[in-house]
Amino acid sequence: MRSLKYLNKYLWKYRNRLVLGIIFIAISNVFAIYPPQIVSEAFDAVANSQELQKVLKNEKSTETLHTVEETFLTPYTESMSLKGTLLFFAGLVLLMALLKGVFTFFMRQTIIVMSRMIEYDLKNEIYEHYQSLSMSFYKKNNTGDIMNRISEDVSRVRMYLGPGIMYTLNLILLFAMVIPVMLNKSVELTLYALTPLPVLSILIYIISSKINKKSEATQRQLSLLSTFSQESFSGIRIIKSFVKEKYMNKIMQKEAEEYKDRNLDLVKLEAFFFPVMMMLIGLSTILTVYIGGLQVIETRGTANAISVGDIAAFIIYVNMLTWPVTALGWVTSIAQRAAASQTRINEFLETVPEIQNPTTTSVPINGEIEFKNVSFVYPESGTKAVQNVSFKISKGETLAIIGKTGSGKSTIADLVCRLFDAAGGDVLIDDRKIETINLNDLRSEIGYVPQEVFLFSTSIKNNISFGLHDKNIPQDRIEDAAKKAAIHENIKTFKKKYDTILGERGITLSGGQKQRISIARAIIDEPKILIFDDCLSAVDTETEEKILSNLKQIMKHSTSIIISHRISSIKHANRILVMDEGQIAEQGTHRELLHLKGQYFETYQKQLLEDEKK
Repeated sequence: MRSLKYLNKYLWKYRNRLVLGIIFIAISNVFAIYPPQIVSEAFDAVANSQELQKVLKNEKSTETLHTVEETFLTPYTESMSLKGTLLFFAGLVLLMALLKGVFTFFMRQTIIVMSRMIEYDLKNEIYEHYQSLSMSFYKKNNTGDIMNRISEDVSRVRMYLGPGIMYTLNLILLFAMVIPVMLNKSVELTLYALTPLPVLSILIYIISSKINKKSEATQRQLSLLSTFSQESFSGIRIIKSFVKEKYMNKIMQKEAEEYKDRNLDLVKLEAFFFPVMMMLIGLSTILTVYIGGLQVIETRGTANAISVGDIAAFIIYVNMLTWPVTALGWVTSIAQRAAASQTRINEFLETVPEIQNPTTTSVPINGEIEFKNVSFVYPESGTKAVQNVSFKISKGETLAIIGKTGSGKSTIADLVCRLFDAAGGDVLIDDRKIETINLNDLRSEIGYVPQEVFLFSTSIKNNISFGLHDKNIPQDRIEDAAKKAAIHENIKTFKKKYDTILGERGITLSGGQKQRISIARAIIDEPKILIFDDCLSAVDTETEEKILSNLKQIMKHSTSIIISHRISSIKHANRILVMDEGQIAEQGTHRELLHLKGQYFETYQKQLLEDEKK
């Protein structure tokens, strides 16, 4: 339960609602205490009336009649008939029930609404923390598990904060009010009635730990199920193209079967738990009737006599405690599940981002980039991505990087964006170590087109303007960026043009169209640093030339890094790096590298032959 302490800050934040909720619980229970006493009076009035009728049959004198009336009826009827007295009691009970209902409504409006507010805050906190975490976090954890913790786990925590707290407080306050009233009537009868409760507490303690373990296992399996579902929907093209629908269905059924089995184990345990609780609570009612009946017989005629009405009140009081005590088991289950879920949530919330903003001081970014003996090893796999890489790009220059797959090209782009920190050496921006620069300022001045294009499931207009912070973005500015990325003419052919809603990850567009929209998104704000990571691989040579020609004007004022497999995309760069196994194998201008007749020259010759064949 220690994990749930994390939620105390939210309870403190909404303390006013919590305090009001406690007050409303107390008031509603006050109106719940009096009806049993009224019922007791009604029972005694009826019993005394019957006793009076018996006496009247045996006694005929007026004097005796008056004595009996004063003894049996006057304390209850006060000049009213028995029928009128019972109607009066019924009205009081109805009024009390109405008032209890009103304050129960207020109770739910404060505590349950408080839990919904905390749920909202907690989801926002988790989401914001997700945004701050480094790329390595997303490589270690799958999407389904990440989503499950912000949805299913938070919902379970909300049940603890709402119904869990509400029913627990109700139980405590009800016991605090009812037990003294019962003890005042009969200590012995109260002890008998409450005897099964300690047994119930021990039973809850034993079973709750088992519920917790089974709940954690169920949640883990649900995360796996969510991950598999998410991957299946995202990769539906691959599944269909390889005709793997039946195979995927079998795996899905297997995972779902495992989740069902774990859930059933949990349900079976709870199914055993609740009937046992009901049996123990029913035992309280039986003991009340039996022991109470004996006490009525034994104490009749004494000063501390137990009446039939008292037994009726005791039965009502015991039944009043039935739901709260029953709810105790349910609340225990909720608390155990919430503890398991909050442990999973805390695991992520306590994850410290590897990349942190070193300062809030705003700094201008000019765009000069320098690598000094930079090395980087991916911590997840231990792969050496780059080793002792050194180069410098002045403001407004273009650096091109070419090399085989896995040679470290994209890693250099990631290091410039500070998605990762170098393991060795220094990355400098404007002669300052990148680790000392305001992270928000740095990234806001970088237009990045990644190798794997990602588009959001919204309009084309919103995708292109995604990187802008202005509320009202002129349409002509969006169209200008689209023209420079050579996608404007394609967009005009769509029925809704720039308001066309894209499918998930831009699935409704071709690969080349997605790349060009991604380029438009990167250049619309005219950043000081532009990074194109193999972003023209899906377009034809003619379109590629058109895009590069359009970008020349922007690239004059920006420091640009172009990563490509095509020499046609990079031959105009101020400097070209040829990467091989994480190291710079060759560097220079296009002409200088051709004269070296090394790897670059070989690649150039191969691509010339391929173009001639086409």
